[in-house]
Amino acid sequence: MKLSAFGRKFTAQSGITSLMDDLGNALASGDDMIMMGGGNPGHVPEIQERLRGILSDITGDETSFRRLVGIYDPPQGEKRFISALVELLNAEYDWNLTEANVALTNGSQAAFFMLFNMFAGDDGEGTKRHILLPLAPEYIGYADAGLSDDLFRAVKPEITETGPHEFKYRVDFDALEISDETGAICVSRPTNPTGNVVTDDEMARLEALAERHDIPLIVDGAYGTPFPSLLYVDATPRWNDRIVLCLSLSKLGLPAARTGIVIAAEPVIKALSGINAIMNLATGSFGAMLAEPLVRSGEILSLSRDVVCPFYQRKMQKAVGVLHERLGERCPWSVHKPEGAMFLWLWFPDLPVSSLELYERLKARGVLVVSGHYFFPGLPGDDWRHRHECLRVTYSQDDDQVERGLSIIADEVLRIWSEH
Repeated sequence: MKLSAFGRKFTAQSGITSLMDDLGNALASGDDMIMMGGGNPGHVPEIQERLRGILSDITGDETSFRRLVGIYDPPQGEKRFISALVELLNAEYDWNLTEANVALTNGSQAAFFMLFNMFAGDDGEGTKRHILLPLAPEYIGYADAGLSDDLFRAVKPEITETGPHEFKYRVDFDALEISDETGAICVSRPTNPTGNVVTDDEMARLEALAERHDIPLIVDGAYGTPFPSLLYVDATPRWNDRIVLCLSLSKLGLPAARTGIVIAAEPVIKALSGINAIMNLATGSFGAMLAEPLVRSGEILSLSRDVVCPFYQRKMQKAVGVLHERLGERCPWSVHKPEGAMFLWLWFPDLPVSSLELYERLKARGVLVVSGHYFFPGLPGDDWRHRHECLRVTYSQDDDQVERGLSIIADEVLRIWSEH
């Protein structure tokens, strides 16, 4: 079978396919693997119970059930959900949105694929534009989302110590280079994989740069405000015509529903809806219809703030405690200050083996993590040692599983040091 350039690109091995293959194979094998690699959210009992009740109401009403399974939505997405969301966000943040400012996609991953290739690549006038990632490391799923090669340019972060065995990445604004070849800036807030939250000051400076150069600022808010609000530090929600804000229902508790949300200026939404029509014909209704009652009542905000965020914050604190207990002062190690999301970003300075080899050793011991080197799309060269010294782990699973997994990670790291 002879594939086109498109076919070869999207069937080649990549970080995101490796991650999803690991997850799928582990689930299918029935082996007792400790799943600390993927971004699957935890099962929050209060959220599941609420969603179960809404689903029961829908299936018990003939008209609602027909809407759920038997009618195509328009390419922009489920209209009642969009209307409810616009009303909620205007009331909460005074963003002056209209329904023409919102589109739904079949998951955030699809949204980024469309947005990145809308704003970057060959512009048809002789210029090849790129997406600037101002704070590496960044989300693994961005790396292979471009139709053309070299779609991203990334910048090394400033690294500051924030406490014992704790550090934080900050945007190195002096190193940012924006030119006529920059199609957009993209930053996640909170960041997957590190749990970093770009500060309000950093956001304001990035927005000013986007304004000055007349390019969009894409903000990946899959873990942020207004929902699911997995934030353990203060972070002001921002939106205006310059910002393309991407949200998701996955981390609220609906990952299987694949519902992404894009809030942007009308021309962006119109273009996105057109691509949606070509790629998908229509977006799925399932997630939007399940979440619509929560959005219309505003309950989605209180559930995110009072239930979902505390659920993960407690798990994060327990996980960090396990690391301090198991590693202590016995080897060099540090964790990125956990400010949000559902991940710990572990750094093992000067570890005698690469993060990829550590990943393989842990996999052999029944623990799935993700090697940190996958999270640096667009960063030139491969000689920065730091990128090969980090792991991403999730603490969204059962507390006992997380403790077992972190204990094995600590034991393996100490074993590596003892071997060298």
